[in-house]
Amino acid sequence: MAPLRTKINKKELILTEAAKLFKDRGFGGTGMRDIAEKVGMEAASMYNHIKSKDEILELICFKIADAYTTQLSEIEALEESFQDKLKMIIKLHVELIINDAAAVSVANNDWKYLRDEKKQEYKSIRKSYERSFANVLEQGMETSEFKTINVSVALFTILSSLRWIELWYKPSRNISADELEEELSTILLNGINI
Repeated sequence: MAPLRTKINKKELILTEAAKLFKDRGFGGTGMRDIAEKVGMEAASMYNHIKSKDEILELICFKIADAYTTQLSEIEALEESFQDKLKMIIKLHVELIINDAAAVSVANNDWKYLRDEKKQEYKSIRKSYERSFANVLEQGMETSEFKTINVSVALFTILSSLRWIELWYKPSRNISADELEEELSTILLNGINI
């Protein structure tokens, strides 16, 4: 049983370090030797855990996509106001970006390097996530919890505001994850009007 655990840990280490390298150098600028060096393995030994660089990218992208879609489905099913659901979605984004910044960056930026079949699958998951998110906004508009505006404009303004966190947030910014989440919720739900 112990060798299986070691194999899982090595695979996770490979994925974690590869995500950091992909974020810093880009998918195209990172080779298997770079990843092997980062995890302290021979490149040939990595193939005991991972088939290819393409597989690494797939695993990272689909892990993040699954985290977003699973948690959004759970939020949608709650008996909460749509404002509270939107706050929970904002919290989901903040937490994922802060806790797994490199992988989120790869999923946001390097998914276009997925092999065609996987790229189509990934795009389909993203579209489904966007539809579900838009549904929360539409329902909030229907119940007058949100102002009635163009749903696509609202959706992509919110998503764009959340995606910049990966580029901007650092612990040295003197704002905690909770404070960041609260500030974003305030601005995205209420704007900055007095």
